[in-house]
Order: sequence, then structure tokens, then C-alpha cells
Amino acid sequence: MTTKKARARRLHPSQRESPPPLAASGRILHVMTPRPAFGGDRRRVAALRLAAQRLAAATCATPAEAVHWMLALQAQDLAGVKWSLGLRAAGADEAAVEAAFDAGEIVRSWPMRGTLHVVAAEDLAWMLELTAPRAIRSAAARRAALGITEADVERARDIAVDALAGRRVMSRAQLLAAFDAGGVSTMGQRGYHVLWYLAQTGTLVMASSDGRGQGFARLDEWVARPRHLEADEAVAELALRYFLSHGPATARDLARWSGLTVGDVRRGIAACGGRLATMEIGGVAYHLGPEALDAPAPTAVVLLLPGFDEYLLGYGDRSAALALEHAEAIVPGANGMFRPTIVVDGEVVGTWSRRVTAAAVVVEASPFEPFPPLGAPVVDGLEAAARAYGRFLGKPARLAFSARRSDG
Repeated sequence: MTTKKARARRLHPSQRESPPPLAASGRILHVMTPRPAFGGDRRRVAALRLAAQRLAAATCATPAEAVHWMLALQAQDLAGVKWSLGLRAAGADEAAVEAAFDAGEIVRSWPMRGTLHVVAAEDLAWMLELTAPRAIRSAAARRAALGITEADVERARDIAVDALAGRRVMSRAQLLAAFDAGGVSTMGQRGYHVLWYLAQTGTLVMASSDGRGQGFARLDEWVARPRHLEADEAVAELALRYFLSHGPATARDLARWSGLTVGDVRRGIAACGGRLATMEIGGVAYHLGPEALDAPAPTAVVLLLPGFDEYLLGYGDRSAALALEHAEAIVPGANGMFRPTIVVDGEVVGTWSRRVTAAAVVVEASPFEPFPPLGAPVVDGLEAAARAYGRFLGKPARLAFSARRSDG
């Protein structure tokens, strides 16, 4: 078993000390509502971000291309992140996204902040090499409190490597049962933390689904051609691709998003050189792709975004798109659970929910302001957005409105 252990742990040989992490999980990122900094530039920032995120127009050809462009998309809500990809990949439906998972083109894991994300399969190795050591250290106290020892995780690693050999995929329940049978208790939260640790240290990855959820596979078998980057290359790659796909954004935005230190992020920005442009707002530098500066202001862009879409989750300060007086409606009680949003020309104007049956889907819109002030063009846009969501699911869709709507 020694050989298998060494291979499975190859991603994180270093135990160097580094400063304490910004957050032990995605919670801090989720609930922070910073003081708005944009002033009169608010709408311009929203327009640029909408274009950079490929939401003003779905210009990515495939779900895999969309994931590669975005670098990572938050993905604890699997159905939601599938729709995030459907919005960015022209003509893609849910089956196309699932096919990208099944083919091993995209994967789901915990590459940043201890939070599930979808990433391109070839990117996972270098991202873990860059970010996981801090995350592992930040969770050490929790593992100790649960009584999870080094012997436990190494025994679980051996069990997983053997059980998943030959590109086998096992459900969470099946893999936890194998751990229990092999003498590694998964009682309470122990099972989750063992799975998380094995993913962070390069043994497990969440792979194809059986229609009910995704299973676990061996990372070394599932991802045929992983990229490995030196530390300086990795932080530069992270900075370049984040700002191209999320800009304009700040160094602190990327630090929160990735879990790295602001110092690490600034070194990555410096390494990008002329590949990034910078605009100053309120005395703060915002970085973005040079071509994004020419993006036109969106007109008649009406979107139904899932709750954890990068359009809001990708930044520490979300006030460019979300007015602070509406923040409570999106994250009730600051509990970290984001509701799906209605976005009109970059501005969050309400929430929505869905009812899916075997035959159809009903999209229920809950605008912040009563109609008709939103106007007929917005209603038409919502109808079109609901139909697009139905096409993505392969079902006819109908738009309905909550009781807050007023017909004047």
C-alpha cells in the first residue's frame, strides 16, 4: 500500500507554515455585505462584469469551454451550477452539461475555501496544489475534534484507492460504507471530513452522475492529463483567468474568492503584466481584460440566475449588481444560502423559484418592485428567460408571478 499512498498524496508534499486563512469555509464569503464602493460607476461595473462572465451573450461553444473560461463556479447546488453553465454555453441543455461530467471534461471538487466548485478537469491538480495546504491546516482543529487521526485518513485512502480502481465510480453512501467496513468510522460528520480531506489531498474527485447525484472516482484515473504548475505560475494563472472572466474586480475580491492571501494575489497580478487592464474606482484598482473595456452597456438582457451563480458569488462587494436594501431578500438572515435572482441589464430586481413536474416547469417570479413599473419589455424578457430554462431542462415552461405583482 505504500506506493499507492505516495501516489495519492503527491499533490501536497509541503507542510510549510503560512499565514492563517481568510476563512475556514465559504461562509464568510457568503454572508459579507461590504459598504458599497462604486458610486456613479455602479452600472458600468455591472455591465462589464455581465460581459466578462459571458452572461450578456452566451459566447462559449460548450459547457467545458464555459467552465474553462470561468476557471471555477461554485457548485454545492448541482442543479444550479448546471444552469449556470447552460446560461454561458450557447444552446447547451442539461444533458450536454451531464455529458461533459461523464466524459471527464469537467469535475466537481473543493479547490477553494472548502467549498464545492466545478472546474475543468485538467485545472484541478494545480489549483489544489496552490490552495489546499491552507484549507487543510484551517480544518485541522475540526478533524481533531471529530477524532479523525492520520491513521484514519490513510486507511480510508487505501480503501478508496482499491475500491475505485479501474475508473469505478461509487456513490457517497457506497464509499462511506466501504470505509466503515474497513474500520474507519463515518459516524456524524466524520464521513464528510474524511471525503473532503481525501479530495483536498488529491485522491478523490466527484465524477459522473447516475441521475440522482454525483459519485466519487480516483482523481489519478479520472483526469487523464492534469496540469501541474510551479507556485508562481499557478498564482499568475489564477489571477489572469479570474480577472478575465470576473473583472472588473479587486485583489481583495480574488483573495476572498480563492482563499489565498492578498499578498499572493498581488504577486499573481504583477506576473500578468500587460495581459490585464486596470481601472480606478474610489481610489481602488479594479483589474479586467483589456478587451472588456469596450463592452457595450447591456440592453434588454433579462436573466434567471441560479442562487450560487458567480455573478454575485464571485465578489466580496456585490453592490454593483445588488442594492444593499435588497440583500436580505437574496440571503435571508445572512445564512449563506443564496436565492435564485432575476437580473435585468446587470441589476438584481427580484428572486425566482421553480416547480418541476414530469411534464413541465413553472417559473415563479418575485420582483422587488410591483409591476407595471418594471415594464412590458421586462415581462417579455422574463417570458423568454423562462422558456430558455425550460429548453435547458427539456420541458415546456410557464412563467407565473408571486402575489407581489400588481397590474396597476
